[in-house]
Amino acid sequence: MAVKLVYDPSSSRAMRYACGVSGSGSNYEKIYGRAPETPHVVFSNASECPGVVKARNNRVPVVSLDSTRYFREMWGLDNIPRHGVERNSYDMAIMTLVEQTLNGRPDLICLAGYDLWIGDWMVHRYYPKILNVHPGDARKYIGLGWRPTAKAILAEEESVKSTVFFVDESDDGGPILIQSASVPLSRWDSELQDIRRFAERTNTRTLKDFREAAEKEGNTLYKSLEQVSTTIQETLKVEGDWRIYPFAVHDLIAKGRVALDDGKTIYIDGVRMPQEGWQVDQFGFADCIR
Repeated sequence: MAVKLVYDPSSSRAMRYACGVSGSGSNYEKIYGRAPETPHVVFSNASECPGVVKARNNRVPVVSLDSTRYFREMWGLDNIPRHGVERNSYDMAIMTLVEQTLNGRPDLICLAGYDLWIGDWMVHRYYPKILNVHPGDARKYIGLGWRPTAKAILAEEESVKSTVFFVDESDDGGPILIQSASVPLSRWDSELQDIRRFAERTNTRTLKDFREAAEKEGNTLYKSLEQVSTTIQETLKVEGDWRIYPFAVHDLIAKGRVALDDGKTIYIDGVRMPQEGWQVDQFGFADCIR
């Protein structure tokens, strides 16, 4: 199969990226901070979110299109659809603004807390140039927020890690580029003690079963699971997301180290990666692995 670089640094210009934000912009801040001179634009579906404010304070071009207002006024919809002409029309509108601002297509799109699902049109136009970060091992535990961590706890994992992956048509199932160093769950043994005992006693290994068992007994352990998982996720953000996302953008892709074949297999430094991608536990943040 043909293998092609995601970005070729031998081209006549520096890599240009677009970064999507909807909330705090903390991941964007880390990506920007690694290489502030790299040309880029920030786009958002929430024009006054903190991430947009951060970009404007850095004098970075920003384009925004209020998704709630767009879907309500353009299509008369209160809920944003995942697929179809309505969803694609929004992506086409905001990415037209992005391309006009960059005077061409971005070489990379980084979703950094962007709270809209990417529609089919956008995937087909830009794949494999869209990155996202997942707060867990994307091979095993999907879901938003604290849920991947909670699922790992109930599955009796010893650690958790975050994942940067290429966005395709699936739900967070695209090819994995890199996974962070493992964060041991033993750090929270005391907070997890009652949760683990209850899960073992009731033989509950899924969130649904755990919630139903907790409700049946009238205890607050499901809420406790949410709280400790949220705390762990915040640690994982600092030790995982904030380290691997800037490294993936500026030290792997921008340097021409990442390629994909037609079968969505990733190569880094010419080395074929396993399905779990570059493992920080194994390679650290090395300049080369050949």
